[in-house]
Amino acid sequence: MLRVSGKSVDVGEALRTRVTEKLDESLSKYFQHGSSGHVTISREGSGFRADCVLHLDPGTVLEAHGVAQDAVAAADDAALKIEKRLRRYKRRLKDRSGTIRAHEAQQFAANYVIEAPDEEAEEQEGWSPVTIAESTAALPQLSVRDAIAELDLTGAPVIVFRHAGNGGINIVYKRRDGNIGWIDPSPETTR
Repeated sequence: MLRVSGKSVDVGEALRTRVTEKLDESLSKYFQHGSSGHVTISREGSGFRADCVLHLDPGTVLEAHGVAQDAVAAADDAALKIEKRLRRYKRRLKDRSGTIRAHEAQQFAANYVIEAPDEEAEEQEGWSPVTIAESTAALPQLSVRDAIAELDLTGAPVIVFRHAGNGGINIVYKRRDGNIGWIDPSPETTR
C-alpha cells in the first residue's frame, strides 16, 4: 500500500493518483510481491520537494527525493529515482543468486543517537553525554561489495554490517569527497 500526503501542502486527487500509478508501474515492472511506502510532498523555498520511502523485503528500504518548481515535477523526479534504485536492486538480487540473502543471515545491533556537548561549555567532572534516541536494527551479513550496493540503494550515509568473509563487524560510509570508505576492525588489521 502506498500513501501520498502533503506537509503544509494540499495534495489533490489528481496528483495522488499520478504518483500512485507511476510508483505502482515501477514496482510491478521489477517485483511481483507486496510492498508499502509513503510519499510526502512539501514546500521547499520557492519550489516543492517530494520524499519517497518504499519498504520491500524485510529490512530493505529504498529512499529518494525530488525537487522542482511544481509538485508534479518534484513527484516525477522522485519516482524516476526510485525506479532507478529498483532496477539496481533487482540487478543486485540477480547477481547474488545462490548466496545467502541479507535478511536471512541477520543479527541485531543497537543504534544510538547521542547528543553532542556544547563545544564552548566547560566539561563537568563525571559528565557523560545523554542518549536521546535508541533503537534496535538488524545487522545484515554482507560482502563489502553488497554493503556498498546497499549504501547506494538506500542513500544512507553509513552501513554497519557483519562481513560475510570473516564474520567481523564492518562499516562502509560516504566520505565528504564523494568516495566510499570502508572500516574493517578485524584482528588482522588491528595489529
